[in-house]
Amino acid sequence: MKSVIAATLIASAAAFAPVSGPVARESALSAASPFANEIGAQMPLGYWDPLGICKDGNKEKFDRLRYVELKHGRVAMLAVVGYLVTYAGIRFPGAEDIPAGWAALPAVPASVWVQMVFTFGVMEAFNRDASDVHDVAESEFKGDFRNEFLDFGWDKQTDAWKDRKRAIELNQGRAAQMGIFALMVHDQLGNVKDILPLAN
Repeated sequence: MKSVIAATLIASAAAFAPVSGPVARESALSAASPFANEIGAQMPLGYWDPLGICKDGNKEKFDRLRYVELKHGRVAMLAVVGYLVTYAGIRFPGAEDIPAGWAALPAVPASVWVQMVFTFGVMEAFNRDASDVHDVAESEFKGDFRNEFLDFGWDKQTDAWKDRKRAIELNQGRAAQMGIFALMVHDQLGNVKDILPLAN
């Protein structure tokens, strides 16, 4: 029995040993794709399209899906922050009696739902490339909503810096999508207070 335990410990320790020889940086699936070098195709998965949605190499379709991923990531980042803030007990004035999480859905008054839908519509209308409406240059990439108004020094940076920041935003959006999903599941399971330290 002791020899089995010792062998198991040695085998598990070997998993942490440094790898000798060259390490493949991308999978065969990733290398074969025309989008293997796009922003967001990064370690450990590289370009990941298990359903083959973009295997035809259609750049327009890929750009649209990448924009949708970016948009969902931005919404998820806001959702995670909102979830954490409301579970910490912070509320707008007049909304102190509205609970956090799923319990808030039936507690929110109809007038607030109307305001939220109106706000979403306004955000959809104005958070976009405005080059077709105003005399501004076309966006640098899908999801670039600066419209020559908000810059914060973006145009003064190198292309490598911009690509890195865009990749960081994609990764944070991906993590936030998983995070808000996990928070919603744990809220439904009734144990979200066990994982959030400030939950009331």
